[in-house]
Amino acid sequence: MYIQRHLEAQILEASRYYPVVMVCGQRQVGKSTMLNHLRETGRRYVTLDDMNARRLAEQDAGLFFETYGAPLLIDEFQRVPSLLLEMKRIVDQTSLDGEDANGWYWLTGSQKFPMMKDVSESLAGRVAVFDLSSLSAAEIDGCPARLFHPDLDQLRERMRERAPKNIHQIFERIFRGGMPKLIATDIDRDRYYMDYVNTYIERDIKDLAQVGKLSAFYDFLVFIAARSSGELRYEEIANAIGISAPTAKSWVSILERSGLVYLLRPYSSNLTSRLVKTPKIYFMDTGLTAYLCRWPSAETLENGAMDGAFFETWIVSEIVKSYYNAGKRPDLYYYRDIDKKEIDLLIAEGDRLYPIEIKKSKSPAHPDKNFRVLEKLHMDVQPGVILCMCDELLPYNRNTWLAPVSIL
Repeated sequence: MYIQRHLEAQILEASRYYPVVMVCGQRQVGKSTMLNHLRETGRRYVTLDDMNARRLAEQDAGLFFETYGAPLLIDEFQRVPSLLLEMKRIVDQTSLDGEDANGWYWLTGSQKFPMMKDVSESLAGRVAVFDLSSLSAAEIDGCPARLFHPDLDQLRERMRERAPKNIHQIFERIFRGGMPKLIATDIDRDRYYMDYVNTYIERDIKDLAQVGKLSAFYDFLVFIAARSSGELRYEEIANAIGISAPTAKSWVSILERSGLVYLLRPYSSNLTSRLVKTPKIYFMDTGLTAYLCRWPSAETLENGAMDGAFFETWIVSEIVKSYYNAGKRPDLYYYRDIDKKEIDLLIAEGDRLYPIEIKKSKSPAHPDKNFRVLEKLHMDVQPGVILCMCDELLPYNRNTWLAPVSIL
């Protein structure tokens, strides 16, 4: 069963204006499935996981493109990044000949940032790059594609489109995660994630960097999962795992490159120097996070010590996914100053700030207590939103609204 992805429209639109369209994201989130679903009859498909295709690409890039032609979908492109130079030559020559090369090459890659360096050097102005994560709640529920925005009119529109969910339904979704194969089939969840982690460590990690002991990297992966939604402190990681702080930083970079985690940066302004600079780390799929932390069921997770951390992780990841699915870069931050005044999320748009708090409670007490600290930034602070387990969108006061998490 194919589940329609919100990014589809962005891919097709970009193909009208760019010769190369690239989709990045962690393994098994559906990059190849989506592009194969979208590709027209004449577009050929090749994966560089295939040894023969990879050898041809490495040894004779010109012959590779002569063999497969265009339009072409190339899967796992990061395995032979040197193909980019030949691709650039073909695109430029086609343009010089007065022909239209838009949409010729679709690429997928499960290693985002190593590819970006090569792309920026080789295909600047010729490529549209998109991120794809596991299925969002809106995709699973079949809701329209909509970038999350705390504007009240947009929140009201979301309320009309989405069915309410109780806390048990939310934690069932958090526990299972959004991997397409888990949603579309009845495969055993634990078996799936065990195979996923083994494949990721044994295959991708060896490709990404020289990681000495894979067992130590697994311990690191579990440690990071247990601290999802927390501040990222490399010394703490290093001391716990028995590695150096530079190694911890390198390994976090691997997770970020692989699309497994999102780093939420602290908001800073030229008008103040009181903000901390430590990012917070969020896993992009809560099902994988719960598996790594060994939570046996949605019920135990909902009532366990990490319930708030998982609730926050799920909400932040859903908001990030809405940006990815709209083909936009998330302008998301968190706020925390030396007085320990903290706001979970800030959406920045020019000189406008939209503060957001995340609460598992149905009727949170004083959820807007820290919003006033933003006044010292001398920005245009918009009404705040409290994402919580309330049943409807309603005002908490004149400057703050309560919004149910089911709108995500």
